[in-house]
Amino acid sequence: MMKKSNNSSLHQAKNAKKDEFYTQLSDIENELKHYKQHFKDKVVYCNCDDPRVSNFFHYFSYNFERLGLKKLIATCYKNQERDLFSTGSSEQAIYLEYEGDKNGNNVPDPEEIGIKTLKGDGDFRSKESIELLKQADIVVTNPPFSLFREYVAQLIEYDKKFLIIGSQNAITYKEIFPLIAQNTMWLGYKSGDMAFKVPKHYEPRETRFWIDEEGQKWRSMGNIAWFTNIDHSKRHEELILYKPYNEKEYPKYDNYDAINVNKVAEIPCDYYGVMGVPITFLDKYNPKQFEIVAFREDEEGNKYLFSHSTGLIELIENEKVGTIVAERERERERERERERESTTTLSDRYSMARIFTGEYLSDDVHRRIDEQSKRHDDKWQKQIRKNTHSTTSIEGMIKNAEGKIKGKITYARVLIRRKR
Repeated sequence: MMKKSNNSSLHQAKNAKKDEFYTQLSDIENELKHYKQHFKDKVVYCNCDDPRVSNFFHYFSYNFERLGLKKLIATCYKNQERDLFSTGSSEQAIYLEYEGDKNGNNVPDPEEIGIKTLKGDGDFRSKESIELLKQADIVVTNPPFSLFREYVAQLIEYDKKFLIIGSQNAITYKEIFPLIAQNTMWLGYKSGDMAFKVPKHYEPRETRFWIDEEGQKWRSMGNIAWFTNIDHSKRHEELILYKPYNEKEYPKYDNYDAINVNKVAEIPCDYYGVMGVPITFLDKYNPKQFEIVAFREDEEGNKYLFSHSTGLIELIENEKVGTIVAERERERERERERERESTTTLSDRYSMARIFTGEYLSDDVHRRIDEQSKRHDDKWQKQIRKNTHSTTSIEGMIKNAEGKIKGKITYARVLIRRKR
């Protein structure tokens, strides 16, 4: 269950961690154009937006009929004034509901927008906000970066479709990366540079900061990404690989059975083992072309490889434990043979019965044989999961201090393997 809303935590996050970054309409338009088909007859909720000046609310209200929306809801953290930057000083929070054009001018007029008051502060974790969330089909917004983990956890808990903005650094969070590895969420269409309006009280910076002709302060960041669980075409584009593998340019890690790849464009075209690639790879990640994997180990030192996409674990051959591994595999084979013999006896009885009655061996018997074999494999997989542990702090990722090549620490890497 989600934690109770802390009335001051969101406001503290905004002030202490400089979380007020307001998205440009052009950036919203450029991303949302890739998802139009997903919005028909849907309720959209923007729950971190000042609803009367939010560019998210503007986009959806002015494109309500074109997208075929059912309803638009927007709330923000305690603000009742028509001002771009909330200070949370208002005594009452509001939310807006819009159900489309009523007078035929295709413009969201004030009288067509329902303005309703909230008893609380509009925090996305509050009971009132959660009740509005339950109505929604899709959530689209720019949540506070410092509360990104908690925000995503809420969306997953309530099984909502979403398209949200965050820092690419979030990929390395232990709460976020497993969701990406398991294809529960993924990156949107655009990642990289994005410029945001910021409040007047934000101090100037030496880089990526400017003030426009109207006195508006701006900041840009080069590590911004859209995060979503809504399908889009880029996710199905195959990454073109051209560079052949060679040991000199693709050294192996000292402590992992994987090669290091420094640039996404240099992923080798003829290598099917495990590779450590930059986290920017996820912007090009096609789950039909690659899978995210993780190294596991048991108490005896046996090495295993875990596939996030299938949930299956496979054994990695290791010379030091080769004898133990071989004996374990032989025992598994003996057990499978005993089960096959037992099943074969059953199959023979069925076959003889059908021969005498003029029938052939049914597909049902074959299905039962396959199911028994699968149960054996499932039993082994369950046992291996129980008796092994990840060799990295985040399963499927080598963080900065974990990977070494010739004794030198490497950058954060995602562990992947090409699908054949």
